Amino acid sequence: MAADPELTVFDWAGFEEPVIFQGYIDKHGDSPTFAFYGDDDEAFQKLSSGFRADVAHPCSQMVSKYRDAGLIEPWDPARIPAVADIDPQFLNSEVFKDAEGLWYIPTDFGATAIAYNTENVPAEDVSTLQVFVNPAYQGRTSLPDSADDVWALAYLATGVTDWTEVTDEQFQAAADWLRQAHQNVAAYWADPAEQSQLMASGAVDVAWSWNDAIPLLQAENYPIGFQRQAKEGSSTFFCGFVNLKNGPGNEDKAYDFINAWLAPEAAKGLLDTIGYGHTNTKALATVGDDPRVTQNLGHIDAPVLAQTPNNPEQRERQLAEFEKIKAGF
Repeated sequence: MAADPELTVFDWAGFEEPVIFQGYIDKHGDSPTFAFYGDDDEAFQKLSSGFRADVAHPCSQMVSKYRDAGLIEPWDPARIPAVADIDPQFLNSEVFKDAEGLWYIPTDFGATAIAYNTENVPAEDVSTLQVFVNPAYQGRTSLPDSADDVWALAYLATGVTDWTEVTDEQFQAAADWLRQAHQNVAAYWADPAEQSQLMASGAVDVAWSWNDAIPLLQAENYPIGFQRQAKEGSSTFFCGFVNLKNGPGNEDKAYDFINAWLAPEAAKGLLDTIGYGHTNTKALATVGDDPRVTQNLGHIDAPVLAQTPNNPEQRERQLAEFEKIKAGF
């Protein structure tokens, strides 16, 4: 999506909406040039293979891979005043911030939980994550084509709420559970638009879903519920921006883009277009009473598996196992 040629943003589709970074457009007269990817591993592989951009938007568990591969360089926090307003929980990792510098700017967060057709699925069925292995829903479920999200589901379903220290036994139990869940899957969705279409068409009744699809479906009067309080829990994730080393564009514009993203007025645009919460506490406060925040992103009385950075070797093991499970092995 060509626009300002002096800044290339490698991002998830949908995040090119100007209301999220209006301050950049106000200053420079145009949006950055955007290039898109469908999942974190695809983005990493493309950048590792030589694709050039100035900034990228990985989720938190990928940052260590970018650092280890030498693809990124630290941000200068002195040039990003709103870093001081980012909720500290999102920077609570030496992967993101250490003696060498600030490697990651967390910007947005969301939740992954059960989306379901309220007309076809009784509430008691989605009171547990075992709905995904319930024989009654064979051919009627959908899971994300994302290793991180499906393993978050599998760990929760088998009693694990912290994936930073997973034993071989816990990994195997989760893998066995995923193989059972695979038997019910009608389709693995690649992006929220695909997942929304699967549910809107009636092709599936139960999905492990990011929260962004829910308001879109409900606004079209589809009978969709979002169950974050299954007895085993649900998951949360957050994403942000890395400063790619040797980017081809204008470094000053990269900072202008980040500063626009972190402005308080960006929170409503982010919520309206993507459905996610803002990591800047001052920004989030501007939409804090919105039910899309309170209901889909707020505190819950159930376990939560936070998709924070985990062991890169464990993540690669999960990725490889997921590919085998999808292939039927």
